[in-house]
Amino acid sequence: MIIRPARPEDAAGILPIVNHVIRETSITFTSTEKSEDQVRDEIASRDGAYFVADADGRIKGFATYFQFRNGPGYARTMEHSIALSHDAWGQGAGRALMSALCDHAAARGAHSMWAGVSAENPSGVAFHARIGFAEVARLPEVGFKFGRWMDLVLMQKIL
Repeated sequence: MIIRPARPEDAAGILPIVNHVIRETSITFTSTEKSEDQVRDEIASRDGAYFVADADGRIKGFATYFQFRNGPGYARTMEHSIALSHDAWGQGAGRALMSALCDHAAARGAHSMWAGVSAENPSGVAFHARIGFAEVARLPEVGFKFGRWMDLVLMQKIL
């Protein structure tokens, strides 16, 4: 498996991963599935800040980052999104994607990377802790999905 910058044509391979997470899990609070065009546009608009885990031409995961909040005061503070296909879990793809992402952000002058992790995803919290993210806040009942309120865990890594 290799980690490489995403290309617009990777949208078709990313789409089933991202839409599975949206449709079937509480990993994200988003409930609106994406289209292939939306994913393609995200890749194009991130100016290289989008990576994929590629196993012989099959996309096994993706990671991307973007400015944490709008405005010039947040220009060096990033937030990321990462998802893997279930068959890529435990194979090092997540760690490799995050390493590429954090290296890329640091090289572009980012100071910190944030993760907003659903509290209903304890493996996501543990994963981020293993790669150097520290929990800095828990926001109670800020997400609503599947008919219930969910907490958000904010984690930060200084780059």
